[in-house]
Amino acid sequence: MHSTIIGSLDEVSSHQWNALDGTQAPFLRHEFLSALEKHQCVGEATGWTPQHILLYEDKKLLGAVPQYLKTNSYGELVFDWAWAEAYQRNGLDYYPKLVVAIPYTPASGPRLLITPDADRDKISAQLIQCALEHARQYNVSSQHWLFPHQNDLQQLTQQGLLPRLGCQFHWHNLPGNDSYRDFDDYLERFTSSKRKKIRRERRTVAEAGITLQRLYGNELSDTQWQTVHRHYRSTFDRLSGYATLSLDFFHEISRTLPQQLIIVLAEQHGNTVASAICFRDDTTLYGRHWGCDAHFQNLHFEACYYQGLEYCIEHRLQCFDPGAQGEHKISRGFLPTATWSAHWIANPQFRTAIADFLQQETQGVQHYIDSLHKHSPYK
Repeated sequence: MHSTIIGSLDEVSSHQWNALDGTQAPFLRHEFLSALEKHQCVGEATGWTPQHILLYEDKKLLGAVPQYLKTNSYGELVFDWAWAEAYQRNGLDYYPKLVVAIPYTPASGPRLLITPDADRDKISAQLIQCALEHARQYNVSSQHWLFPHQNDLQQLTQQGLLPRLGCQFHWHNLPGNDSYRDFDDYLERFTSSKRKKIRRERRTVAEAGITLQRLYGNELSDTQWQTVHRHYRSTFDRLSGYATLSLDFFHEISRTLPQQLIIVLAEQHGNTVASAICFRDDTTLYGRHWGCDAHFQNLHFEACYYQGLEYCIEHRLQCFDPGAQGEHKISRGFLPTATWSAHWIANPQFRTAIADFLQQETQGVQHYIDSLHKHSPYK
């Protein structure tokens, strides 16, 4: 076996990459990651320089790791600003660092992509060793694996990386034949007060003359895509952020991943006044971005949550991950869910200090998760 580092997804064929286990998730598809690169959504200008790891046996691709060299912590959603400040106070450089992650996407998923017919444990261990060796050779301060699945997390911690616990809010369908029949059936599982509140929120949107529709990416016209992208940018403008995903990026993935890209459009008096961008795979809907032209009472909840819940129920998806943060999601049926990251720290003193911090933080986050479960809206 031999490994190599590539600076662009174009250096590996989409057929080889997409044949790896884990690439069923939309954000790990060759089409998604290569579109980020092609349309300058990642690169030196954004602080996300691709350095993907490939592991071969002869010419056969055995495994891969999506990795980036970072010169900032923007777009990661696992916050290490305090660590960077501590390095600076001690006269040390925290940047550059390496991250194994999907840019701007706090969605849990595989980070060790492995060919289906391989010895998974063996290839996983080899990929992690390749990644750590790469980190040492580049003399970076650290390497961070963001939002890995549990199987990958276990492999990473066995190799000595430090686990970090986080919290998001996810919805889960009922299993098998017991899955929700429709949105009303879903609401019947709520307490009376929570059920009435949601119905009142949805009614407020309808009474404002707002109608909503869900379209797949390839069903939008160029004009509709321009409006959706304007809404996407407006949210970042309002929050003093930077909209890194270009209109050309969305145009491309609407062609290459048409059935995995779902857009919610809200219209009033013939005008599209708000929109939400979602992705899906065979089991999960991922809510990603939202924007609007003006404030409409409860429209955010309708476009970003209730439309997505209806879609999941109609298509019998098992999970709805609406994105990072937001305790307000609990009353709408999204319960606290543990997320993880894993961290390799080169400096021994800082590794010890960060390990101590993470031990205390984990206890606090776990207590937070446990306490929030008491506020479940379900009967």
